[in-house]
Amino acid sequence: MNRVNQAPEATAHCPNCAAPLPVSPPPGTDQLLAALRASESRFRAAFADAGIGMLLIDTDGLVIEANPALAEMLGHEVSALVRMHINDILTPEDGSRRLYRQLVEGVRERLRLERKLKHREGREVWSSVTISLVRDAAGTPLYTLGMFEDVTERRRLGDRLAYQALHDPLTRLPNRAFFFDRLNAACAPRTGGEPAEPEDAARRVGICYVGLDGFAAINDTLGHHVGDQLLSAVAARLERGFAIGDRQVVARLGGDEFAVLVTDSEGSEQLTALAGQLLTVLERPFEVAGHRLAVTASIGVVERPVATTSPTDLVKDADATLYWSKADGRARWTLYDRDRGAHQLTRRLLTTALRPALERGEFTVEYQPLVGLADGSVHGAEALVRWRHPRFGTLSPDRFIPLAEESGAIVPLGKWVLEESCRQARGWLAEFPDTEAFVSVNLAARQVWDSDVVADVAQVLDRTGLPARLLQLELTESAVLGPSGRPLQALQALADMGVRIAIDDFGTGYSNLAYLSRLPVHALKLDGTFIEGFRDPAPIGRPEPRSRRSEADEQIVGAMVRLAHDLGLTVTAEGIESAAQAERLRQTGCDTAQGWFFARPGDPASVASILREGGVRSTDPEWSPVAR
Repeated sequence: MNRVNQAPEATAHCPNCAAPLPVSPPPGTDQLLAALRASESRFRAAFADAGIGMLLIDTDGLVIEANPALAEMLGHEVSALVRMHINDILTPEDGSRRLYRQLVEGVRERLRLERKLKHREGREVWSSVTISLVRDAAGTPLYTLGMFEDVTERRRLGDRLAYQALHDPLTRLPNRAFFFDRLNAACAPRTGGEPAEPEDAARRVGICYVGLDGFAAINDTLGHHVGDQLLSAVAARLERGFAIGDRQVVARLGGDEFAVLVTDSEGSEQLTALAGQLLTVLERPFEVAGHRLAVTASIGVVERPVATTSPTDLVKDADATLYWSKADGRARWTLYDRDRGAHQLTRRLLTTALRPALERGEFTVEYQPLVGLADGSVHGAEALVRWRHPRFGTLSPDRFIPLAEESGAIVPLGKWVLEESCRQARGWLAEFPDTEAFVSVNLAARQVWDSDVVADVAQVLDRTGLPARLLQLELTESAVLGPSGRPLQALQALADMGVRIAIDDFGTGYSNLAYLSRLPVHALKLDGTFIEGFRDPAPIGRPEPRSRRSEADEQIVGAMVRLAHDLGLTVTAEGIESAAQAERLRQTGCDTAQGWFFARPGDPASVASILREGGVRSTDPEWSPVAR
């Protein structure tokens, strides 16, 4: 440490003999020396009593002096630190060594860094270090002053917070943030160039996205505390069996969903084999809170070259593939299929565009006549909605109606179709008052659940002026006869208004015949699958053997027609493509039919044209009812 020495006494010499003569010091010198000594005492007291560690280090990096706070921080005596090299006190790094040399050489004045100190017992001590350069009066570096603040607890707190930010608090597995961090690293170029570099082009990555089947039922029946314990047990089993450092990362992504990330995968075979192992491991029952729980899982598998994908696409496709596994029956793994993914993307695009398309007027209604098999007259027409999509062209109902039902867009779309159809039927009535052709409109079960369909129908009939008897509403058998029975009240109210009710696709749903006598139903529409057998040619002269399917279908249809007539119902057959089918159905007693043989779905003018001609005429001798 720099010392302050007593100044030499001022002297003078005799002019005669040159002998030294006592000379009095300049005025104020004693006060200056006293001030210097006081300053040194204050510095020494501050150095010794400071609450933070302090060191004086010479230009060779050796400790000149240390204070008690630093000695206690490092588990040493003060004397043991003197002459110790600075690198024996803090853990050096190449960057910090270079900066310290610049400090000693006078290139910089101060150095701040956070380093781990070397405690005598080997435990971890982290310190915020500030080292300042001290120069002499001429500006030459004399020594450095180091100050050390113990930040170990703060560092541990930061580590705990960082751990909590990257791990699931329930299962202690890495969480979604951790998973994406590792996934981003796995997909990042390692060569420093574009992903197309040879090393990166060969790298692959894969994900097994795991979802427990029926987990919500466990929460609902046994309680969330049991569900939480089950999730922890599943996590422990997955971690023990499949976590392999950074090569295989097991994470909980949320809820009952887990993921296994495989960096540097070797191909889809490796991932599908891993998925099979995951299913096997999870099939073993879990003992949780006194319950023996059997759990299955569905797994979506995605594996591809790093150069052709991104972390976002990987997780998106893995999530979609997990959904496919559940939709395909659960308790299985499914490998991502690009064509199926494109189909799902199209579904999402259509679902999103449904409501805006209705506002833009992209929907239109076509009509297919319902023809009397006995005389060819037009009894009515079924309204069939079409979507004139600007990108995908004209879409038939089977492309978008299921999406509309799932998203709820079927309610506004159904109201629009109902009003458009009733307005058109009112036009036919005005032009052809004697025919009284009705319009048949499909009604989705969700329209009954999510809206006041009775009020909607009443308002439409009032606005359009169409008599209620000329409106027929078609519901599927499953919707009408489902276990809830909720549509029955609405159907009864509609029937009381005079609206005709028809069961569409009859024979493919619940087929609860006991309901028919109690339902407010006026007509049955036979599903097209029953008409398949009628495509065999009708026997002429000596009958040739027909397929067993043909004979069975004919017997079934005949029985359903007789049953319907006994109950006072009319029967319509769908999907008629030939005169032979029409004739054989007429022979069973079927009342009306529709299909391409009579007319394809078309605009309102095409139906008006048939009404104007008095019905459908046929030149085929196998069915010519008008001539009959």
